[in-house]
Amino acid sequence: MKLLYSPASPYAAKVRMAARQAGIDLQTVVTATGDNPPELLTNNPLGKIPTLLRDGEPPIYDSVAIMHYLDRLSGGMLYPKKDPKRTDAEVLEALCDGMMDSLLAIMNEKRSRPEDKVHQPWLDKQWDKVSRALDHLNGHLPKTGKKLHGGHFALAAVLSYLDLRFDDKNWRDGRPDLAQWPEAFLKRFPDYAELKASA
Repeated sequence: MKLLYSPASPYAAKVRMAARQAGIDLQTVVTATGDNPPELLTNNPLGKIPTLLRDGEPPIYDSVAIMHYLDRLSGGMLYPKKDPKRTDAEVLEALCDGMMDSLLAIMNEKRSRPEDKVHQPWLDKQWDKVSRALDHLNGHLPKTGKKLHGGHFALAAVLSYLDLRFDDKNWRDGRPDLAQWPEAFLKRFPDYAELKASA
């Protein structure tokens, strides 16, 4: 299988970490979406990454769809078996993916408009969402327990993206428990250093 991705994408970082955890070997191909590469557009009409290509089978796109496919492929290694715990993992993943959505919206606003046309109230609204989510996570830190799951990988991915693109926001300030979480996660998943969102 081949994963079209960008090293900076937190969605792709989540998928790559999950695949590594599940022991699923993926060929990874760095893909610049702005160039409209034919391989990407042919397999994903949205032109978005990550996109998973499979031999003789339809491609899979959207990180959540890929995560659940990898979970099925691995015999359930990426999400808890019991429904309540699985729901908790899926809600954590949804929260972190929503944060990614807001962070990417901020980046796209800044990149796509001249500086004098950037709509600051829109940026502030998106950051408010992220800030509330960070506060919530600091007060409701997910336990890593015996097994890592999709929610953990989503959280690790979004925090690495904050470090990569929003270091000036000092997201750790006032959130001591959450600030320590990446280091604890790294001890459980040493490949985090390699697979987190990076330039």
